[in-house]
Amino acid sequence: MTLAADRVVRTADGRLILDGVSVAPPAGAVTGLLGPNGSGKSTLLRVLCGVLAPASGLVTLDGHPLDRLRRGDVARRVAVVEQQADTLVELTAADVVRLGRIPHRRPWSPPSRADERAVLDALDRTDLTDRADRPWHTLSGGERQRVQIARALAQEPRELLLDEPTNHLDIQHQHDLLHLVRLLRVTALVALHDLNLAAMYCDHLVVLRQGRVVAAGAPSDVLTEALVADVYGVRVTVTTPEPDGRPHIRVLGTLTRAREGRSGAREHRG
Repeated sequence: MTLAADRVVRTADGRLILDGVSVAPPAGAVTGLLGPNGSGKSTLLRVLCGVLAPASGLVTLDGHPLDRLRRGDVARRVAVVEQQADTLVELTAADVVRLGRIPHRRPWSPPSRADERAVLDALDRTDLTDRADRPWHTLSGGERQRVQIARALAQEPRELLLDEPTNHLDIQHQHDLLHLVRLLRVTALVALHDLNLAAMYCDHLVVLRQGRVVAAGAPSDVLTEALVADVYGVRVTVTTPEPDGRPHIRVLGTLTRAREGRSGAREHRG
C-alpha cells in the first residue's frame, strides 16, 4: 500500500475545489495527473502531502490516516516539488538541496557523511554539480526548478509528488527529468500539462475536470480523441507510432474555432 485519497472534498472561499476525489497511485509507478488549469491538480497534491486538510474524505499512507501520523514520519516518506519556490535567505544551490536531509537528522545536529553523499548524488543526477556553490538568486528559473527536484531527491522519499515540474525547463531537461523520475522506482504523482510527455513517461494517468476524476488508467486507454476534446476543448488525432503502444497526440485546433468555421461556412452559403 502507499499514498491514497478516498472521496476527498476540499473547498476554498465557499467554492468546491475537489469533489469526491479518489486516487490510488500504483506503488513504484509514475502516475500523471492531468487536467486544464483550475481542475484541482495542485490542490490535490497539497492534500495528499498533508499541507491542506480535506473538508471530508480520507488521505492514507500505507493504510494509516495521514493526519494521525507524525509530521517527521511523513516527511521522511513523502517529498514534494511545488511550482514556485523562493527564499529571502542567502543560500547556495547546495544549501537548498541540503534542506532535503532535515527529516533524516536530529534537531541541531550537523550533516553526516551520508547526508553529504545524498546531496552530492542529487546534484549530480539533476546535472547541477557545477552550480552547487551558486547563490540561489543568481540561478535561472529552470535551474531553480532543478535544484528543488534535487532537494526532493536528497530526501530519498518513497513517494514523490511533483506539481508541473517541467515548467521553466527546456526540452532536454524536461525529458531528462521525467526519465529520472521513472528510474527512481518510487511512487510518483506528477501534475503535467503536456499530454505527450505524460504518454511517454507515465505508467498510469488520472484526469481531473472541475475537481472530479473523469478518467483513470493506462495512457493508451485514457488519452483518446473524445476525452481530450471533452476535457480540453481541442480537436486532436491520437496515433500509436511506438511499438509499446504509447499514444501520440497531435492538436488540430480548438473546438471553438471549428464551430466558428462551420458557422461561417453556413452564413456564406446563405
